[in-house]
Amino acid sequence: MVLADAGCEVRLWGRDEAVAAQVAGERRNEKYLPGVELPAMTATTDAAEALAGAQLVVVAVPSQVARATLRGMRDLVEPDAVVVSLMKGVELSTDERMSQVIAEALDVPAGRVAVVSGPNLALEIAARQPTATVVACTDPGTARFVAEACGNPYFRPYTNADVVGVELCGAVKNVIALAVGMAQGRGFGSNTTATVITRGLVEITRLGLALGADAGTFSGLAGMGDLVATCMSPLSRNHTLGRHVGEGMSLEEALAATGTTAEGAKSCRSVLDLAGKHGVDMPITRGVVSVLYDGMPVEEMARGLLSRPQKAEGVWT
Repeated sequence: MVLADAGCEVRLWGRDEAVAAQVAGERRNEKYLPGVELPAMTATTDAAEALAGAQLVVVAVPSQVARATLRGMRDLVEPDAVVVSLMKGVELSTDERMSQVIAEALDVPAGRVAVVSGPNLALEIAARQPTATVVACTDPGTARFVAEACGNPYFRPYTNADVVGVELCGAVKNVIALAVGMAQGRGFGSNTTATVITRGLVEITRLGLALGADAGTFSGLAGMGDLVATCMSPLSRNHTLGRHVGEGMSLEEALAATGTTAEGAKSCRSVLDLAGKHGVDMPITRGVVSVLYDGMPVEEMARGLLSRPQKAEGVWT
């Protein structure tokens, strides 16, 4: 929708023939965007048809199946195409960021892989509500190309060279949103929410700096902007899943009730593993993993966070 509204010719690939037929023939996707009229675009289940001649290839599949999905398309991508990741996660088996997965799976150089992240809740974008985003790439020309392709009256892109920072913000904010949802599901209020969001930003920044990210990224749209949107909105899938868990559902029940992909539920383990490899302490992330996979009660997670040794507040401590 964003690309088509910006004037691009869009061909959408998907696995569901009924959805593809509805998007192409009726300009609707009632399964995921009920009541929304889509701009004109082609939709197909044939990857070769979708990718033929494409200058810009935008990838928006669940992060944990990205490598397997893309590997079979390697020979279908045009040699000079720019590939854009909308995925927010860290691969479980490798601890790699999504731009790294794309580069390896499609055999594309890093300078032709861009990432997009920001306060971009899908249902609000579908309603064409104004928002901004960050387009990050190691090649400034590639970032500008993507920004020009997606900029439209309701979608404002900014460019950034900090791919590592932007991707980590997108991945870890989902984990923090799970923690906020869990706390709210247990009935905790605004003080708890503000505490988790603020200390969550510290965790994201701490990991990012250890991996060479730019500190300024974390106070911008991809950092604080996306963190606030994802942690505070009932439209956030990760916040919703966390709330279900806080209300007493098992992870399986919460996933079924949420109904769509909540990347943080899987990426929390790979984020924690990545942090461990770099000696970075991430207590909120560790607590989320313990609640989801080790049976820790939400109240115990909260007590554990508050009982940590007292110290002076430093920005990254």
